[in-house]
Amino acid sequence: MLFFGLHIYIFLYSPLVSIIHDRSFFLYQSQMGNCLTVSSASDVSKKRKSLAIETSFKLPAPMPTWPPGEGFAGGTIDLGGGLEVCQISSFTKVWATHEGGPDNLGATFFEPSPMPEEFCMLGCYSQPNKKPLFGWVLAGKDNTNNPLGGALKKPIDYTLVWSSESLKIKQDGNGYVWLPTPPDGYKAVGHVITNLPEKPSLDKIRCVRSDLTDLCEADTWIWGLDKVANANGFNVYDLQPSDRGAQALAVSVVSWFFQNGALLYQQGEESKPVNIDPTGSNLPQGGSNDGAYWLDLPVDAKAKETVKKGDLQDSMTYMHIKPMLGATFTDIAIWIFYPFNGPARAKVELINISLGKIGEHVGDWEHVTLRVSNFNGKLMNVFFSEHSSGTWVNASELEFQNGNKVVSYASLHGHAFYPKPGLVLQGSGAMGIRNDTAKSKMVMDTGTRYIVVAAEYLGSAVVEPPWLNYYRKWGPKISYDLAAEIKEVEKLLPGKLKSAFEKLVKSLPNEILGEEGPTGPKMKKNWDGDEV
Repeated sequence: MLFFGLHIYIFLYSPLVSIIHDRSFFLYQSQMGNCLTVSSASDVSKKRKSLAIETSFKLPAPMPTWPPGEGFAGGTIDLGGGLEVCQISSFTKVWATHEGGPDNLGATFFEPSPMPEEFCMLGCYSQPNKKPLFGWVLAGKDNTNNPLGGALKKPIDYTLVWSSESLKIKQDGNGYVWLPTPPDGYKAVGHVITNLPEKPSLDKIRCVRSDLTDLCEADTWIWGLDKVANANGFNVYDLQPSDRGAQALAVSVVSWFFQNGALLYQQGEESKPVNIDPTGSNLPQGGSNDGAYWLDLPVDAKAKETVKKGDLQDSMTYMHIKPMLGATFTDIAIWIFYPFNGPARAKVELINISLGKIGEHVGDWEHVTLRVSNFNGKLMNVFFSEHSSGTWVNASELEFQNGNKVVSYASLHGHAFYPKPGLVLQGSGAMGIRNDTAKSKMVMDTGTRYIVVAAEYLGSAVVEPPWLNYYRKWGPKISYDLAAEIKEVEKLLPGKLKSAFEKLVKSLPNEILGEEGPTGPKMKKNWDGDEV
């Protein structure tokens, strides 16, 4: 309940809407599957262009003073087993390259510094030079007082697994990657990188007791000379846990939708739709998406148009709060309901056309997820859902308004969320479905009208509304002749574009074609797991 100072602004670019990581950036060596760690070098010529990484990102406004709680934003987290960890986001530069990696701008490697008293380095930090410095690594403290089976131990040796000595690239000296050799029963969760060829001190880093470690997998590419050609060579990635699920450790717009005539239909009883209680208490609970029930707009034409347009002033957002990544982070998933999705628009070379019925469907759910550090309460990443997928964006790359409020843009007739305004084409080349976003007077501050609908880790403290456990469709299956709709659109296109357009439409997912309504938030894969 303490995190909603990090609410977001959503700019709406549609007349048909209702309302409307966070990870330790270790290194990774291909084929070895090991998390890496990182030591300073002279700057390159002062004549070169300044790099983004030479500035540090800070949130626009100071962090709030958090009220006393049970460990949130207290600086450290007890992971159990005698291991206490803290998040280090201050660094000393060790080594840098100025070629390779994203946009061929190189990457810089840092050592966490200063190290809090009694804490030890578990790994070092690296990021591409194209972004302002913003990240973190964990440091560990052994609370067991057991020299034989403690949570942390020094390595017994190192192996040199890579060096940059032979590389003919712009770099600040040479870099050397050392793999710690852990004692029996322990694992190295990082490597040490130095700018000298001598082995690092055994006091430099600690290995972690095996039962306190977990599998991880490569995520975003940080550096390498050729990501594709170097697939079996040396590349640097940030890592994320393989298991990232939550178990790995006002007037609601939905009520407004019900109160303004939305109907519940049952298979075999289509002629007898039922009005829905404002709380959704008469919706079938649990079960599965078996096609036995679905929701639809009012029958009355005037009421139907009213519901289609929604009411921004009465809109509300729905928060799902869940621990992530071993409870070192809290995810705040901000769900938004749309009673109706308007027709899709396509860009076919230089021609923009409306697709008529294609894209229209009743009801839809989209969300934005804020990932907050449980160490210090800071926003680290934001996930923007975009149709059936989405994008994680680092806090340093976000747009903010009125302090630390993140800005999100909802696409015209598409309701997907994007971190920046402009056009995103869903397709290939110069042809695709348009996702247009821009600033407008239709703005929703998600922190003004919200309700927490789920926080499973709090037990019975949050009572879930009945509609949340409605597992069927929030809209009917739309029946229309897709081929006929395509033919109508093709009349507007030159001959050479007709077949290309038909191929584009048939490649789109069902949700774009509007063949049937969506399921609710609890039926999405990210409800219990991580974003995809």
